[in-house]
Amino acid sequence: MKKVYSLFALLLMCSINAFAQSDYVKEHFTKKDVYITMRDGKKLFTSIYTPKDASAKNKYPILMQRTCYSVAPYGEDKYPARLGPSEITMKEGYIFVYQDVRGRWKSEGTWTNMTPVIDNKKSKTDVDEGSDTYDTIDWLVKNVAGNNGKVGQYGISYPGFYTAAGILSNHPALKASSPQAPISDFFFDDFHHNGAFIEGYFFTFPVFGVQKTDTTSKPWYTMLKPNSKDGYQYLLDMGPLKNADKFYHDNFFWQETINHPNYDEFWQKRGLLKHFGKVKPAVMLVGGWFDAEDLTGPLAIYKTINKTDPNAYNTIVMGPFGHGRWSRETGHTMHSNVYFGDSIATFYQKNIEAKFFNHFLKGNGDKNSGLPNAYMYNTGKKEWATFDKWPAPNAVHQKMYLGADGKLADAQPGTAGSVSFVSDPLKPVPYTEDNTTTMGFTPHNYMSEDQRFAGRRTDVLVYQTDVLNDDVTLGGEIMAHLKIATTGTDADFIVKLIDVYPADEPNNPYMPNKNIILSNYWQMVRSEVMPARFRNSFEKPEALVANQKTDVNFRLQDVLHTFKKGHRIMIQVQSTWFPIIARNPQKFVENPYKADESDYIKATETVYNDSFIDVQVLK
Repeated sequence: MKKVYSLFALLLMCSINAFAQSDYVKEHFTKKDVYITMRDGKKLFTSIYTPKDASAKNKYPILMQRTCYSVAPYGEDKYPARLGPSEITMKEGYIFVYQDVRGRWKSEGTWTNMTPVIDNKKSKTDVDEGSDTYDTIDWLVKNVAGNNGKVGQYGISYPGFYTAAGILSNHPALKASSPQAPISDFFFDDFHHNGAFIEGYFFTFPVFGVQKTDTTSKPWYTMLKPNSKDGYQYLLDMGPLKNADKFYHDNFFWQETINHPNYDEFWQKRGLLKHFGKVKPAVMLVGGWFDAEDLTGPLAIYKTINKTDPNAYNTIVMGPFGHGRWSRETGHTMHSNVYFGDSIATFYQKNIEAKFFNHFLKGNGDKNSGLPNAYMYNTGKKEWATFDKWPAPNAVHQKMYLGADGKLADAQPGTAGSVSFVSDPLKPVPYTEDNTTTMGFTPHNYMSEDQRFAGRRTDVLVYQTDVLNDDVTLGGEIMAHLKIATTGTDADFIVKLIDVYPADEPNNPYMPNKNIILSNYWQMVRSEVMPARFRNSFEKPEALVANQKTDVNFRLQDVLHTFKKGHRIMIQVQSTWFPIIARNPQKFVENPYKADESDYIKATETVYNDSFIDVQVLK
């Protein structure tokens, strides 16, 4: 099987390898490299690509990306293979601007992850991504010849965060903003899920936790080079997370992570959501239903803006993609072994993305863009659906109870019951069968992988419906309401929503792994983890009382998926998910990152049959 890279890795490789010369870019654009001075005097390196026919009479809007992954290739005689979010947009006529953010690559200043927002700036030294965006836009519209005074911003993943933070700049020239797979809060997305550490990101820390000493066009950090291709075994053999200090004792982001295990001020001030008030530019959030890195961000930002500024032009697009995969056409749109159709990325780029930017940067810019409020792909029907609002107002809440007999039912069982399993952190449940993905920059395929390998273990509980007599469409939010007990004093609980295919399901012709069969395939549709220590508060963790029945409630990310007639709906519950999630010691400790080997204990986990999953059903 071909090695699958995350978008982070692809961006990183682009930043350190020579870019292919593009005849189109070189023939149609003039490149200029400049330093733009911020209000505190720091200078940010910026590359500007202006159409050669731009003039006082032929003006173009500016489309900007700010990135921590490098604006390479450096040098005014070096051109990238492509500009903008897609080749379609590149040929629509824009001035394209790329900027190394503060403290990265050729820009000056000090780098910080998820720069804290300063709402009330009192001096020129009060700077954040909003102010840097404002100062950059202000310079561009005043100094770049041939611009029409309108600016758009876009970016995927970390550049998506900079785009979302750029909304807070409130510059009057910023007319359109498209944060794509943006991080909204590092405690709930990307490096953590509900505070649980994503150990699958272990190998990424050199990129994010080493300060450079000078402006540079070359990497200043060194990646780990493990003598293994099996991430599960490598990280299991490493032992407790405290043992990683030998690799990362001088990595500032690792030290920040392990010294802030709870949702304290350090993480809170890096969250974006509480800062959105009146939103001036038109906003289009973009995400992928199978984004293993930043699925929470686009949904959370969209819902927050809807709540804080219901009059804003605020829309969302969710496609059948992994992280950022809408930016490149693959022909046959696959995720893991699931085929969704052909040229879906091109459809998005042409009919959604280009239309959005053209309307607000070239057209009259009113709210009648011709686009729906929510453009959402149904991953079960394998077709686009549009909504005036998301979640849809006509979605009906339904409870799915976890029966002690393994049944998933819409009625609460008449008698009390429970199921138990032994969770052993020294023999954790793998998150994937594909070990080739466990040493990469970040995981990817597991978001839609076959879950038979997990469900056939004794430490994974399985609940499923009877064979469906009709299609059932889940469209909206999912909330897990678990009633649990444990013989330990802490535990993680992972809930997975799964589509069980019928036995006669044929393979599709594009499956990358010919050893997989879709007959009885257990496709993961959605999943999430919740550390029980945070059940009442992410700021103040609490130990569980051994053998005491306890509520653990948490949200899974949204879904739009039709479980077809002849399929089944399945829920799996487990307490380890390695190495995507760091192992919980299952003994309460103040700081799990500093737990000793002796703190990791076996525990018996019990799930009671009044536990249920609250879903929204579209009739």
